[in-house]
Amino acid sequence: MMSGSDILIGKAGTLDQHLLLRQANRHGLVAGATGTGKTVTLQRLAESFAKAGVPVFAADVKGDLSGIARPGATDSKLAERARELAIPDWVPAGVPTVFWDVFGEQGHPVRTTVAEMGPLLLARLLELNDVQEGILNIVFRIADEEKLLLLDLADLRAMLNEVAERADELRATYGNVSKASVGAVQRALLVLEQQGGDRFFGEPALALADLMRTTPDGIGQVSLLAADRLLHSPRLYSTLLLWLMSELFEELPEAGDLDKPKLVFFFDEAHLLFDGAPRVLLDKIEQVVRLIRSKGVGVYFVTQNPADVPDQVLGQLGNRVQHALRAFTPRDQKAVRTAAETFRANPAFDTAAAITELGIGEALVSTLDAKGVPGEVQRTLVAPPCSRVGPLTAEERKAELAASPLAGRYDQAVDRESAAELLAARAGKATAPAAAAAGTVDPELAARLDAALGRTGTRPAGGTRYPPPEPAPEPANRRQGGSRRAPPASMAEQIATTAVKNMASSMARSLGSRVGSAIVRGVLGSLLKGGR
Repeated sequence: MMSGSDILIGKAGTLDQHLLLRQANRHGLVAGATGTGKTVTLQRLAESFAKAGVPVFAADVKGDLSGIARPGATDSKLAERARELAIPDWVPAGVPTVFWDVFGEQGHPVRTTVAEMGPLLLARLLELNDVQEGILNIVFRIADEEKLLLLDLADLRAMLNEVAERADELRATYGNVSKASVGAVQRALLVLEQQGGDRFFGEPALALADLMRTTPDGIGQVSLLAADRLLHSPRLYSTLLLWLMSELFEELPEAGDLDKPKLVFFFDEAHLLFDGAPRVLLDKIEQVVRLIRSKGVGVYFVTQNPADVPDQVLGQLGNRVQHALRAFTPRDQKAVRTAAETFRANPAFDTAAAITELGIGEALVSTLDAKGVPGEVQRTLVAPPCSRVGPLTAEERKAELAASPLAGRYDQAVDRESAAELLAARAGKATAPAAAAAGTVDPELAARLDAALGRTGTRPAGGTRYPPPEPAPEPANRRQGGSRRAPPASMAEQIATTAVKNMASSMARSLGSRVGSAIVRGVLGSLLKGGR
């Protein structure tokens, strides 16, 4: 099937077409119309990389790739193709496979944190405009400065509320923080949650090392992301895969030219990555694709038409497998000519005409030679995979998950203390004095008020509310009619005493904070001194 330094893609007549492992990190493209054999070619490449000891990550958009974990059938059309191509070492066999799923239904949950995603990718995921993206950048900046972890969407929502409440304070440093823009971001978060995006953010976050595992006998692990449901949220799908590429780029050390890649990354339905992407994001993608090669990672885009990939990215893809394209409309015909022009021409045939004539399982192939020079395009019958073509049954997938080396590591979500909890605790501390003041009084102030009002006895500890006034003692003498006799005093004394009592009682009931206590002490002291 392959030597120690190459992968057999197929045969052009009697000529083998190989992809050199040493050139595999120069990236590649697998293109072709629906039903022309792209998925089988992807499976062939993925299992071949794994058998060469290279870990593989691929998105399984229809569930068809899951069969890579089980051996193919000896009586299938694939076995017949192997005999036709005279592949002597074609033996049915699966490869070690770990299944992943953002929703945790068909594989281990895939999670990352809001902080790891970053404001640029998150803004794309939420489809924010420039102003709203600016708000998001402020949120991340404040969270960094105040050591508030952004792990899940609850943390992000709490930080958005915090920024909105502190808009006046932040204006001088960060410019205007519009509450309307904050509200728009909050609504975008709600839409993301409804699409299941809340399951993507949290902990335990995916460790990239778990995508780059090999078995003790040197076979690379194939990591398959279940994407059939995820494709209903195309922004989440494309942002997830771009985040993975970005994380690989950020975390892996420089490796230079290796004998084989550390990891090969297949990006199916690649057009979703570029549809509607802003210029700044396209620049980011181009940078990652261009530089991740030196980290030992090969990226292979799988799509229907090479025109789906921007020219600045397409120019970085050295290894090409082009399945048939249909030219039913003028636009289709232009796409065929564009695809043909991306190949190094072969004088033996017309490349543009050949693209429209290819059968199922047949492709135009051009790969880099040992010096990195693109080879002439060859019309090639693609070699069949040794694993099963088609999806696993539900029982088989369940068995694979139970036997997974990562079983139990990601299945249970963890919610540790982060921005949402810290901000809630901060708000609780801020409101505690006011809540306490509603039911307590400063002991020193209470003693002075008691003295002013003529109260005696021991007050309960803790500064509780004042008890209701005790009834006045029954006077010794009564007037006719039972009315109480007022104590002998001048009119001025009565007025002064009543005023002091009323003011003190009112203030004691309404003021409990330290500032309030100081005001009461000052006013009360002045009145008492003035009456002496």
